[in-house]
Amino acid sequence: MKKLKVTIIGYGGMGSFHAKLIQANPEVEVHGIFDILESRQQAGEADGYSAYVSLEEALDDETVDAILIATPNDVHKEIAVQALEAGKHVICEKPVTLTSEELSEIMHTAKEHERVFMVHQNRRWDSDFQMVKDLYENRKIGEVFHIESRVQGANGIPGDWRHLKAHGGGMLLDWGVHLLDQLLYMIDSPLAKVAADLSYILGDEVDDGFISYLTFENGVTALVEVGTTNYIKLPRWYIKGTKGSAVIEDWDLKGKIVKQSGIELVAAPKPIKAGQGLTKTMAPPSEEAIIKEKFEKVATQMDPFYTNFAKVVRGESEPIVKNEEVLQLMKIIESIFEAAETGQVIDVREHSYSR
Repeated sequence: MKKLKVTIIGYGGMGSFHAKLIQANPEVEVHGIFDILESRQQAGEADGYSAYVSLEEALDDETVDAILIATPNDVHKEIAVQALEAGKHVICEKPVTLTSEELSEIMHTAKEHERVFMVHQNRRWDSDFQMVKDLYENRKIGEVFHIESRVQGANGIPGDWRHLKAHGGGMLLDWGVHLLDQLLYMIDSPLAKVAADLSYILGDEVDDGFISYLTFENGVTALVEVGTTNYIKLPRWYIKGTKGSAVIEDWDLKGKIVKQSGIELVAAPKPIKAGQGLTKTMAPPSEEAIIKEKFEKVATQMDPFYTNFAKVVRGESEPIVKNEEVLQLMKIIESIFEAAETGQVIDVREHSYSR
């Protein structure tokens, strides 16, 4: 089967990373690259790819099927619209745009020109997320009612343009777009309300971290936290259900599940000494009352992103990442910015879409 020929626009860290992903996928191949920086043009050529002299030349190449956008965030919309109007299918790095209105314009252009546009929300495929999604869907700790999702480090905001508001920098757009997308994709209920605080402790004009509290219509609550000044990290995931709790510590997938054994105990919990007092409420459960399990990795049934993209282009599959879902995600991010700025809880239901 003929491979889709892809040209990468923006050959920095993410662009070169995409090139490696494409090399490993039998459905697609890199046809060429373009970057406004000569050093990155040379890097692309050193990796074995042809470098176009301009974006216009790249879009005019009739042998190319698709354009991959891996530039700073603020030019995603402009390049996407140009590429779609030139008859190319488009893959775009996240965040897809700086506003939901810009994404709506792209979606209109894609429909008008009958081209495929997909956003690389790649962390739907992360193993830790797939484990939590399996736990949630199969009710392995009963009905999940609270989820905490965190990524934390101590290296500040990376890169150069990511420090600048005009280019769409900041952690809400950098990492929040992933963590929020995972929750919206997993939880089988529309989001109802959001509250948030953004951190500016490093003195940049964009947020260096944030905490957001989400409430879904089915009663599930979620805490989403991103930090870049955390020298001691909290667990990547902490999940509470009606019959147990679960935790995943970090990217190495170390985790555990502790749930009710189902054995009915006659004796009341024994009080423990807590500081200068006693407590039964906070005493640990007895060994007979609980079952401890390893949090095992699960195999996803989803096609890899590029395989799915190629199938969508050929009309063989529906996109795993749907533009309507990403549009809702962008509207929620806008609501989080509003919640942080105003200090209010924002009701997002008037902007929600039907699942």
